[in-house]
Amino acid sequence: MDLAVVYMVAGLSSRFGGKIKQFAKVGPKNETLIEYSINQAINVGFNKIIFIVGEKTEKQFKEMFGKEYKGIKVDYALQNFDPKERDKPWGTVDALCSAEELIDSPFVVCNGDDIYGEKTFEILFNHLKKENTPATIGYELKNVLSEEGTVNRGIFELEGDLVKSIKEVFEISKENFIDKGLKGNTPCSMNIFGFGQSILNNLKQSLERFKKEKKGDRKAECLLSQELGNMIKRGEIIMRIYPTPDKWFGVTNPEDEEKVREELKNLKKI
Repeated sequence: MDLAVVYMVAGLSSRFGGKIKQFAKVGPKNETLIEYSINQAINVGFNKIIFIVGEKTEKQFKEMFGKEYKGIKVDYALQNFDPKERDKPWGTVDALCSAEELIDSPFVVCNGDDIYGEKTFEILFNHLKKENTPATIGYELKNVLSEEGTVNRGIFELEGDLVKSIKEVFEISKENFIDKGLKGNTPCSMNIFGFGQSILNNLKQSLERFKKEKKGDRKAECLLSQELGNMIKRGEIIMRIYPTPDKWFGVTNPEDEEKVREELKNLKKI
């Protein structure tokens, strides 16, 4: 059975000096961030990689990975936009829809600049082997906040092991999350989801609706977590949520690079 991992890698990071964050060398063997993540995914059985690239990342990713990585097929989908009408692409739903023609199996979609852990990929792999229904991983908010600055997170409301709602909360920091009505153990999304192919039809419809509502808006983004929350609310999908024993690692600012490198080195010693 084919199972793909779809990585969203279309943008450059302004906080990272306009560089491709996924190429930061953080692994104990000098692996880049994206290589480290892919290795975790293929170690548990995923057998296809799809990169959603942008005009500014397409060339570099193709040069680095080509058509195959460690015997695993690699494909590329281009997310683009019309600069006459937009300042940026239409967001993560648009990114995923741009890969529709390449997705021919159940899949996991995730950020290309986060390290989720091998067990995390294994949990979603096992779920998708059994059923083609939406699934995600919940992380405790206190474990996924940046040491400096703010982050945006999709906040889950749960009913047993199902997601009841997802609300995108912006500019959360270690200093202000209590003021925003959140707790340290509040479950939140790190933008990793497992789906059957049929979700793409729902997402295309959501994207079309969003574009009509936001016509003329040069910056509005159709965010995956928000739209999934809307689908849950409308009763279109039921989403299972799983905890993970893995620690999440991410590089938000250049100074995070050394910290992640040290933590991954220590992880290997355990």
